Amino acid sequence: MALRLATPNGRDADVPMGEMNTTPLIDVMLVLLIMFILTIPIQTHSVGIDLPQTPVTPQQPMPDPVKNKVGVDADGVIRWNGAAVDRLTLRQYLAATQRMPVEPELQFQPDAAARYLAVDEVLADIKRSGVTKLGFVGNERYGNF
Repeated sequence: MALRLATPNGRDADVPMGEMNTTPLIDVMLVLLIMFILTIPIQTHSVGIDLPQTPVTPQQPMPDPVKNKVGVDADGVIRWNGAAVDRLTLRQYLAATQRMPVEPELQFQPDAAARYLAVDEVLADIKRSGVTKLGFVGNERYGNF
């Protein structure tokens, strides 16, 4: 569509529009944005763990001195108190700790280079076993980047 303008001598001249129509550009950008949002993989997988809400004060009795340590190496090897175990053995150890009269504290320390999937599987096994005394240890080394 052309814009009719009057020239200084009084005659009309066909002059093309000088502004770009940005409406189609905005429509295309919105469609691309929606397609980009739909193609992003959803990263909402999580394992919920109930952590203690109150800090341990000197007036409270100290926890049981028996502590078990579970770790995941960079190679995905699960370690129970330093010894390499498989997931089935880990589940058996966790079930045995649940049968004890006083549940020992479970300290979890994954390696920084461990794969997320391996750590997630171990956390899921811990959650399924019903452990209530769980602590994450070794994170203080990541306090300063």
